[in-house]
Amino acid sequence: MGTLLIRPPGHRRDVALRPAATAMVWIGEGHPHEMIAVPGVALGDADVLVAVELSTICGSDVHTVQGRRSAPSPLVLGHESVGRVIAIGDEGALAVDGTPLRIGDRVVWSVTVSCGRCDRCLAGMPQKCRDLGTYGHDRIGVHGDLAGAFGSHMQLRAGTAIVRVPEALPAAVLAPAGCATATAWAAVARAAQGRELEGARVRIHGAGLVGLSAAAIAADQGALVEVLDPNSDRRTLATRFGATALDREPDVVIEASGHAVADALAGVAVGGTVVLVGSVLPADPVPMDAESILRRLVTITAVHNCTGAELAAAVGFLAGPGRAYPFADAVSAVRALAEIDDALHAAGAPGAPLRIGLIPGR
Repeated sequence: MGTLLIRPPGHRRDVALRPAATAMVWIGEGHPHEMIAVPGVALGDADVLVAVELSTICGSDVHTVQGRRSAPSPLVLGHESVGRVIAIGDEGALAVDGTPLRIGDRVVWSVTVSCGRCDRCLAGMPQKCRDLGTYGHDRIGVHGDLAGAFGSHMQLRAGTAIVRVPEALPAAVLAPAGCATATAWAAVARAAQGRELEGARVRIHGAGLVGLSAAAIAADQGALVEVLDPNSDRRTLATRFGATALDREPDVVIEASGHAVADALAGVAVGGTVVLVGSVLPADPVPMDAESILRRLVTITAVHNCTGAELAAAVGFLAGPGRAYPFADAVSAVRALAEIDDALHAAGAPGAPLRIGLIPGR
């Protein structure tokens, strides 16, 4: 007769790392990052340990170090990464498609960690879980020291949406998938609820990576897409992501800049939809002409982060029709992880590239 192994609640397995993992720790505004060595991790039963291949600097990372976004410290920033599975907890872990993850799988993952049991998770909003965790935003020590992308490894906790990715796709294409690309996919999907995008006119405010990704996704679905941005170089780049000029007011407006909400509401057509994506920082309230919104039958909706299904769909797009667009060019500068402070400064400077990549051990 076999022996039934019963593990105590909260069972964890120690995994030694030789050589030790490293992580760049942000200790507060105005201070340089400090590198720490992490010789091992305590892996939960359904946790996954990944070796980071490439991480990219998102706007929220820049906002944090500039003091525009509150965050606890010490903190390992970063949440846009691609990596490879090197260890799995004793009970195993599943990818979003329901299949078991294996050592050696190349993967991307969600920004958020969700319980899967609360009312919000069960209602299809795991990114708003009542017990939410967020990579690159949670203080180190609470869930280990490898809780952000700006290190050589990341410990992905149970409740993370993990998606396998093709070996042939460049890391520069895949690293932003868990944040920028998946958010863009979610925004276009929200815009498409109740309407066909084939032949629809879509206006996008903001030619950052979310806006450009949304342009390519909408264009691939047959929409006529216009991208507005004060930066002429970004507007030119948008044409490579499927943007053109519209001949009349748009059926859909995706506000991906955070600075054009009033214009988005005023400019959408009768019966149109406005999707708010870019308003991720505190700002002055936006006046709204409620009568105009009502009389024009305008729908206002919003997207923040994404679900596992939306992340998987975004990866499917990048691996398929997305190959026709220059996503690899979005990461136009790559630096060693140890150069993180210079990289963050460059990412927040005028004329910054869409993304700067960081490579561990380079």
